[in-house]
Amino acid sequence: MVQASLILCRLLISRLCCVLSEKVKMDKVEEEFMQSEDTNRRSTQDQKQIIVGICAMAKKTKSKPMQEILNRLDMFEYISIDVFDESVILNSPVSEWPHCDCLISFHSTGFPLQKALEYTELRQPFLINDLQAQFNLQDRRIVYKMLQQNGIETPRYAVCDRSSGKGCHFEEYEDHIVVGNEVFHKPFVEKPVDAEDHNIHIYYPSSAGGGCQKLFRKIGNRSSQYSTQSCVRRAGSYLYEDFMPTDGTDVKVYTVGADYAHAEARKSPALDGKVERDSEGKEVRFPVILSAKEKLIARQVCLAFKQTVCGFDFLRAHGKSFVCDVNGFSFVKNSMKYYDDCAKVLGNIIMRDLAPQFHIPWSITTDAEDIPIVPTTSGTMMELRCVIAVVRHGDRTPKQKMKMEVRHQKFFDLFTKYNGHKTGKLKLKRPKQLQEVLDVARSLLADSDTIVKEKLNKLEQLKSVLEMYGHFSGINRKVQFKYLSTRTMTSSSEDDLQCYSGPSLLLILKWGGELTPAGRRQAEELGQAFRCMYPGGQVCGEVKGDYAGFPGCGLLRLHSTYRHDLKIYASDEGRVQMTAAAFAKGLLALEGELTPILVQMVKSANMNGLLDNEGDNLSDCQQNLLHRDEDSNDLVGKKQSLVKAKLQDLLNKRATLTDDDFKQIVPLQSSSVLKAIRFVGNPNEKCTKIYNHMQSLTSQMKKLLSQKDKGMHSLYHNESLEIMLQRWAKLERDFKMKNGSFDISKIPDIYDCIKYDLQHNRNLGLDKSIDLYRDSKSLADVVIPQEYGISRNEKLEIALGYCVPLLRKMRVDLQRNLDEDTYRLNPRYSRGVLSPGRHVRTRLYFTSESHIHSLLTVLQYGGLCNEKEDSQWKGAMEYVDAVSELNYMTQIVIMLYEDPNEDPQSEKRFHIELHFSAGAKGNQPEEDFPQGGGFRPGSKPPSRAHSPVTKSPERKQDANDNLKSEDKKRPLFYTDSEEEESDEDDVINDDGGDEDEDEDFKNTSNAVRAFLRTSKPHRSAPPPAVHIRQPEQSRKYSARTLRPQANDDHYAMNPLRPYEFKGGLGSRSKLFSNRVLTSASASASFPNLNKKKNTPKIDSAEDTNEASASSIRPLETLHNSLSLKQMNDFLDKVVLMDIQNSSTETNMAAPTHEPSFNAFVPMKVRPNEYEAVGVEVEEVKKTN
Repeated sequence: MVQASLILCRLLISRLCCVLSEKVKMDKVEEEFMQSEDTNRRSTQDQKQIIVGICAMAKKTKSKPMQEILNRLDMFEYISIDVFDESVILNSPVSEWPHCDCLISFHSTGFPLQKALEYTELRQPFLINDLQAQFNLQDRRIVYKMLQQNGIETPRYAVCDRSSGKGCHFEEYEDHIVVGNEVFHKPFVEKPVDAEDHNIHIYYPSSAGGGCQKLFRKIGNRSSQYSTQSCVRRAGSYLYEDFMPTDGTDVKVYTVGADYAHAEARKSPALDGKVERDSEGKEVRFPVILSAKEKLIARQVCLAFKQTVCGFDFLRAHGKSFVCDVNGFSFVKNSMKYYDDCAKVLGNIIMRDLAPQFHIPWSITTDAEDIPIVPTTSGTMMELRCVIAVVRHGDRTPKQKMKMEVRHQKFFDLFTKYNGHKTGKLKLKRPKQLQEVLDVARSLLADSDTIVKEKLNKLEQLKSVLEMYGHFSGINRKVQFKYLSTRTMTSSSEDDLQCYSGPSLLLILKWGGELTPAGRRQAEELGQAFRCMYPGGQVCGEVKGDYAGFPGCGLLRLHSTYRHDLKIYASDEGRVQMTAAAFAKGLLALEGELTPILVQMVKSANMNGLLDNEGDNLSDCQQNLLHRDEDSNDLVGKKQSLVKAKLQDLLNKRATLTDDDFKQIVPLQSSSVLKAIRFVGNPNEKCTKIYNHMQSLTSQMKKLLSQKDKGMHSLYHNESLEIMLQRWAKLERDFKMKNGSFDISKIPDIYDCIKYDLQHNRNLGLDKSIDLYRDSKSLADVVIPQEYGISRNEKLEIALGYCVPLLRKMRVDLQRNLDEDTYRLNPRYSRGVLSPGRHVRTRLYFTSESHIHSLLTVLQYGGLCNEKEDSQWKGAMEYVDAVSELNYMTQIVIMLYEDPNEDPQSEKRFHIELHFSAGAKGNQPEEDFPQGGGFRPGSKPPSRAHSPVTKSPERKQDANDNLKSEDKKRPLFYTDSEEEESDEDDVINDDGGDEDEDEDFKNTSNAVRAFLRTSKPHRSAPPPAVHIRQPEQSRKYSARTLRPQANDDHYAMNPLRPYEFKGGLGSRSKLFSNRVLTSASASASFPNLNKKKNTPKIDSAEDTNEASASSIRPLETLHNSLSLKQMNDFLDKVVLMDIQNSSTETNMAAPTHEPSFNAFVPMKVRPNEYEAVGVEVEEVKKTN
């Protein structure tokens, strides 16, 4: 029994051991299985990871943009980033480089591109940017060739390749070069063929001052420098291309794949060379919206060069976009939105190619846009849409002219050489051309055996003028030729009368008329003050950017954020173009020389007579009547000649003028002309006095020249005493004719000269100069305005002969202000911009006195408003009538506003203000100058009688404000009753505001409230100014105050007074008249320039004469409550009118404006509104 039990136990133990053994085996198998499963799981996970290798120089991979994008890319679940170490890239063989599935690699300085290409051939990764194609990007010749092969427009170019040693056909001249078969006129661009060489030169024509702008890689805050070098580089190979006028901006485009492009605009480095940087030291750039065609160009560039991530530059010019550089791999420097988009696009490109089953879609959201507001005088909040200004040029040297008949064959050869025989007219301004004229004059004077029919003294003067200064400049001298038919001609009055027949040429030599340093300073300061007409750059209580957060400089904010469509036009005259460039320099806060600004920002507007006189026909009518061509087909020129002939007879009378004479000379009863003609009394006696004064002046100059220390007399603008004597002696000879009468057409020239010398050369102390100024001004105040017509019909006919092209262009400017084809800021990427959708159109037209006179005549007599029904217009016309002189920097300004809250078909939706300034202050006492109605006064014309009065909103007290906070609060604009109540106080605090807001302000949004309340001065803005209110009596106009009295002795007062700075722009005060702008919001928006510390430097020898720059009169409002329909109807009427068929002057009477319910709507809303005048619109679009 015991034995059986033992056997049973053994069996149980054996069985248990077997079970345990099996258990151990099973556990081991399970463990091995689990280990195998874990290994397989890890292997599967490793297969799902896509390794993206970054192979570039450390400076690029560690940069902020790259890090921002890589951090976002690494957030993809199946993507891991492996940045190759720079030492491995440079020192290790490619076989030891890390493995990767996708490679992002790009060339930069020091990067071994060939080595990276070997790595791709070894590992075969997926390439974001093709490496072989990056070799093409290093040669500009290949880049431009590939662009052309792919149908992408580039500037016209040619290559001068000297690398082969054979050379190329290359010729260089004064203002152009010849490369192969291509001719490039200055300005043109010179680029090294090596794309890594960024030393690019832009060469300017001699007519703009010559020299070149040298571009280079940014050094500190500089990206270019102006140089006087005018000759191109001869060592090395270069690509030459046409310079594209882009209005001072470049556009850089960044693609991420063929379907994504981000664009940014920046200030062109060629403009002034200053790099605008933000608080982080990055160059200031603003995203812009690409057009559909530009997006297609971006796609083509990306695919053609096989660069998924690619940057390139294009230039917007002539309505097109031209690609001028392809950079390859590059990123946007500072845009979080771009970083997000770029990482999403790259991640999806990688996943779609290497793991399409894990593709993740993505999208871009669109941000909402804010609506900007502007307070206007009509009592509503409106948006500024358009500013149009016509401006006369700045202070200049006296213009001089000489005419002579030439018959020598050498002159005819020159006339034929430059194709003058095709039109019968020729203008020569280039240095090479002027040198040829000088060579002809020298040869005729040197060869005594040659029979010369030309007058020797004329040839001597021609030679002398062309030899002035020792060098040529097209800015201040030009020669014109006109073919004269084979008939008997009479020479000019300044020489003996001679009759001769046969073909001849009329040579007209013009010199002088240069913009002076004082004129440049006037233009720069006016440009600075002109910014004040634009809304400030406030951003919802938070200051953003260099130009944000301070009133008065909203223009800089608009322009720097590329929401400002600016075009500047100038006539062909050098002084006008340089005035426009100086104005642009001040307007846009630019630095450096004027030449680069002139070439890039100022458009020549001599086409179709926009700002120039076609063929100079009308200009010739300003000269002596005996010079005019009787066969001229210029009807307007003939009309003006007849007017001048009438003045010649009337103002040569030897008796005191009677009331009947007054009616003949001044039938329109202009107050300023009547005052002047009454002072003249006996015209012949006055002319005799002027002639005697001139003789006295020339006699004194001759005595000064005979002195031993004659070199001690310093004259303005490097003029010598000899040249000063020459211009006065010529005027003396020309003024008194052989028959004893006086050439009245010389009066403006005499006044011009004495005004210049009194202002700039008063240190000579010439006796009788004050008397000469007084007498010549009295006659000039009659002759100058009356030369543009005596009767209403004559004035309108002559004025329209000058300015119809300009009026047509202004009409289109107003009609097209809402076109959607304008380049815009991109709202998706616009950080710190309150209203990215905002766009203001500015058109500036710089011209001469003739266009200013004509435009003002059209406004005054063309029937814009009815004086009988519109009291504001009546007062404005009385003020214009009382202004005796339209001096340098005279301005006529039109401002267009839109009220988006009004119905699109309502006449109230668009609001126009018309402003005027008589320009620089003259030498007369200031108290004699008429006082206008102020800038933007409150008015209630019939069409706007219901408009409420806007009161300024309450403003926060600035901590640095040194004005008393307890001063009385003032409304922005006054009604008549309010003005009478507030005349008690003479000093108005600029920081005052109303405690109670009106209903218009209460109904505005929080953004609008913040816009108006939280603004504070920028660091560059001057402290607030305290304005002295003018007495009410001095501001109100009446017929009694304007009517000249017989005993008025306005011209007898001493005009020679110290040039103190007592108001006006040149004296650093303000652009606007302060007779109305006296409240907080008004004065804060228009800063006082009196305390401005940084005065524009005049880089000339006349620094000591800087104080002689006349200050500029502030703008006065002619009307602040016009509708766009009213202005549009007026421009339509004056453009299409035919004065020759007008039977009576009553046809020009102003119409009575009845309330219109089917009012003007812009072409954006109803494009067929102006089918009747579509032809004119299309014509002007070509010139826009």
